[in-house]
Amino acid sequence: MNEIIAYFSTIPSSHRSLILVGGITLFWLIENTFPLFQMNYKKWNHAGINFFFTFTTIVVNFILAFILIKTAEWTTQNHFGILNWLPEIPIWLYTIIGLLLLDLIGAYLAHFTQHKVKILWRFHLIHHTDTWIDTTTANRHHPGESVIRFLFTAFGVLFVGSPMWMVFLYQSLSVVASQFNHANISLPHKLDIMLSYFIVSPNMHKVHHHYVLPYTDSNYGNIFSIWDRLFGTFTTLPKEDLIYGVDTHMLPDENNKLQKLLHIPFQKTRSAKNN
Repeated sequence: MNEIIAYFSTIPSSHRSLILVGGITLFWLIENTFPLFQMNYKKWNHAGINFFFTFTTIVVNFILAFILIKTAEWTTQNHFGILNWLPEIPIWLYTIIGLLLLDLIGAYLAHFTQHKVKILWRFHLIHHTDTWIDTTTANRHHPGESVIRFLFTAFGVLFVGSPMWMVFLYQSLSVVASQFNHANISLPHKLDIMLSYFIVSPNMHKVHHHYVLPYTDSNYGNIFSIWDRLFGTFTTLPKEDLIYGVDTHMLPDENNKLQKLLHIPFQKTRSAKNN
């Protein structure tokens, strides 16, 4: 455990980039070999759009990174946040509690809020317009959403009182978990179910990308599945019934054009019948 702490305390930016690229590459290869669905689409064209949003997410997080660093330093120096108020506990338990709480605020709460607050949904909508869900979809976030998610993470760091090494560990796990649960991979059904009791499995998260309510408003988790089960937002749907996308934006000319995707948050709100 001490080795993990030491590594993430000084993790180079190049290693964090390697985790991002390595994860996409790994799951890209797996989904090409063991696909959940045989999707008829231009994979590289689709990936290009999602890679653009991946790049903008990296830029936003790089520009705002000093906020996380200063927040983590302040919580440590001022003994602020849940982790700093706990009695002395084993470091492994301290780490698990911290990661669970960061996932609750930085992922589950951020995701839930974006579905419930209309102005935030406008930005998150871009993620749901993808009708070909694969590992590249994980980072398909409008730059505006990247800022929103960052602010939730920063609040999580403050509330939890997590040190910077834990923040880097959480972000690394979050990236890989998102790439995994978006990947178009076919896992044995029983294995996927077993995984879904602990982490967000691919089949579990795919339900969230079904094109209509109430499925769109379910399975918000990213790393840990406990929050969906605890707050009653866990739902299942046979993979044979899955239709990706969102019912208000199902036209390929709109959901597969970068310029139009960037413009979606500023369009007039529409209902499914107007699509």
